[in-house]
Amino acid sequence: MGSNSFRASQRLINLAHQLHLYKPLSQLNSTDSTEDPTVQVPHPQEHCLKAESVTNQPERFRSNRAAVLICLFEDDEGDLRVILTKRSSTLSTHSGEVSLPGGKREESDADDDIKTALREAEEEIGLNPSLVNVVTVLEPFVTKRGMTVVPVIGILSDRKGFNPTPNAAEVEAIFDAPLEMFLKDENRRAEEREWMGDKYLLHFFDYEAQNKKYVVWALTAGFLITVASIVYQRPPAFPERKPKFWNRQCL
Repeated sequence: MGSNSFRASQRLINLAHQLHLYKPLSQLNSTDSTEDPTVQVPHPQEHCLKAESVTNQPERFRSNRAAVLICLFEDDEGDLRVILTKRSSTLSTHSGEVSLPGGKREESDADDDIKTALREAEEEIGLNPSLVNVVTVLEPFVTKRGMTVVPVIGILSDRKGFNPTPNAAEVEAIFDAPLEMFLKDENRRAEEREWMGDKYLLHFFDYEAQNKKYVVWALTAGFLITVASIVYQRPPAFPERKPKFWNRQCL
């Protein structure tokens, strides 16, 4: 992954190396316990079973699998930030909500989650795939409706080379936020929900950029809590209590 050549700060180079070494919990449990502990995560996302065992149902697989791009870059102060969007208010689902660039897999993606994430990011926000160094793919999350969503982490070393171009049909705004905020108990609130007997917390992060207020919540917040925990190698400063259905068997 990440064959694109790019100029990056030493911190981004180190981060790329760290994330290349990242392994899911299931892989860590099946390997020698003497492996480098620095690649382990305090609270890693549980592996989603049989994520690829759907070759006998290709049509269902495509319609029930999606990918998002978690694109990280360094700001002028050397802090890591992540690119986010606000969905168009005219969309039929999740209209006006904050999300990560991404969408459903298409046949042209050739069963490749990275291709899905990069294609959708280019379509939605005009991010040229050649600017992104993909460093790892995380374990899938599964929504209540059975949609398998795969987080793809990429590094944007040349922030100035990216000219945000929102697709008006899908995206109302493009902004970025500090990744570390998703580990802090600041500008955050949570609501307890229940589904099929499982009580869990939904986290809401309030953020303001360019005099506009945004709320990052639900699955998007879950992705970013997980990624921030991996990158900064520490758990969040609040009880996470993620939904169990996020980790159930993929469809």
